[in-house]
Amino acid sequence: MKVCVIGAGVIGVTSAYFLARQGHDVVLVDSRAQPAMVSSYANGGQLSYSYVAPLAGPGVLPSVPGWLLRADSPLRFHPRLDPHQWRWCLEFALACRASVAQTSTAQLQSLSYLSRDVLHRLLADEPIEFGHVLNGKLIAYRSPELLEKARRLVAYQAELGAEQRVLDASETLALEPALAGLGSNLAGAVYTPSEEAGDCRQFTDGLFQRLKALGNVEVQMSNPVRRLRRQGRKIVAVETAKGDIKVDAVVLAAGVGSRELIKPLGGDVPLYPLKGYSLSVPMAEGDETAPQISVTDYERRIVYARIGKILRIAAMVDIGSPNADIDPARISLLKQQVNEAFPQLDLSKAEPWAGLRPATPTGKPLIGESRVADNLWLNLGQGALGFTLACGSAALLTAQMSGLPLPIDATPFRP
Repeated sequence: MKVCVIGAGVIGVTSAYFLARQGHDVVLVDSRAQPAMVSSYANGGQLSYSYVAPLAGPGVLPSVPGWLLRADSPLRFHPRLDPHQWRWCLEFALACRASVAQTSTAQLQSLSYLSRDVLHRLLADEPIEFGHVLNGKLIAYRSPELLEKARRLVAYQAELGAEQRVLDASETLALEPALAGLGSNLAGAVYTPSEEAGDCRQFTDGLFQRLKALGNVEVQMSNPVRRLRRQGRKIVAVETAKGDIKVDAVVLAAGVGSRELIKPLGGDVPLYPLKGYSLSVPMAEGDETAPQISVTDYERRIVYARIGKILRIAAMVDIGSPNADIDPARISLLKQQVNEAFPQLDLSKAEPWAGLRPATPTGKPLIGESRVADNLWLNLGQGALGFTLACGSAALLTAQMSGLPLPIDATPFRP
């Protein structure tokens, strides 16, 4: 089967790779000259397999009014005259019910564990250098009340197979001394020893090079897709700036840009771009001013991950930002908050970045056949968990397209 995969971020490249390894003839198309130049470029770097609770949770809605009124809020909302924005926000609010969030967490956990296992098998076959470390993860809490709530989540996730421990402040500092800068503000942490980290762009580029070497793969970069040509219930060609690509099937993995391709066909997807920011901080060998373990500052919603000689710091959600331009005020605020937690950390050479995370209201990606055509497949909406869920999403999609036994239940992720 000839499959055109649209989008060369981490989701598109992993999809193309697994489809090609399954024996399909693959054409990978992207408007950029290089892979992983958009949402996959400088994201948080955490491979957070055991902590995949969706953004839509029971504690979010009560916090929103306070966040919107604070200048230092991790969430910023720009209302727009856009029905899609308001529909997405309404569906997000409905997904914040405890029962929905608990179900979504269990479903995402199954996909994340699949992704972990698939990645490990992939790296055994295709060694790729991307600063991959198995250094564990700490979710640090400032509030004792929130730490107690986290204890209940840990108990629930243990039923799903997660191995986590709740630590008090002294136990947390013994494990990660760099958190001493939080002082009396540190109540404790949730520790997950099995978590990993790595550079998403380097991983995507490394797999992209392996993909290009396969004999049944054609790569067309710097080639924007203009539209999908449909006859009856089938997509028959992908129209690009460089000509038509005749296809047996199409995989849409172009993030939020996928809406522009599916809407002319009479369909839509519940995706909205959630803008996030990151800093890449050069670190000298043996520098102990930043954490060695991956850390999430829960109240600030800031994540820290060591990736080779870089400390990646990612944070914030801007809803309604029209593009991925870097907002200097948000970067300034991020630096201020980082310095409060790690006062010895030198941010003078930090490289800022902003990207749009393609998110669904429930936090669950869309993986499966689209309703608008029998041979149009989606792999979209991984949001902030794109790197974590990429390999599992690609494996699940490949099994569906190839008629293979499904590695997990695909029902929760069907478009």
